[in-house]
Amino acid sequence: MLAQVNYERDRVLSYANKWAFRRNPKYLDFSGFGGDCTNFASQCIHAGSNVMNFTPVHGWYYTNADNRTPSWTGVQYLYQFLISNRGAGPFAEKIPIEKIMPADIIQLGRESGEFYHSLVVIETGEVPSADNILVTTHSFDANRRPLNTYRFEKIRFLHISGVRQNR
Repeated sequence: MLAQVNYERDRVLSYANKWAFRRNPKYLDFSGFGGDCTNFASQCIHAGSNVMNFTPVHGWYYTNADNRTPSWTGVQYLYQFLISNRGAGPFAEKIPIEKIMPADIIQLGRESGEFYHSLVVIETGEVPSADNILVTTHSFDANRRPLNTYRFEKIRFLHISGVRQNR
């Protein structure tokens, strides 16, 4: 039986600020393997959810570099997990920019539809817009970087709606 619990957004923000320019030694740094942005986003989400989904292949977990799901480190796989997860762990919905909140995720993409970068939202204005959203990320490490300083062709906003855990 699964129970829905709160996503602890303050824990996400604390984690993101602490590790923005450093690497948590509990996790492999994937910078040399295509980028560390989604690995970092997953770490932040985990800080706020404290629940992993150990379903092989389609779950969302990291125990070590050799025992993890593609969704922990892959932009598209994280998106697929978050919006389709009906089991344990965090789940999300794709929303318009105006509904984004701190501790949510933004993904940047190309016109072709390929998304390549995950960002953790740290702060928004009263009415979120590209001019008042600040993000933190790895790969090209940044903390509290304005969203409007990024170049991209496509963008999607993922609101972490909650977390399910086993009772």
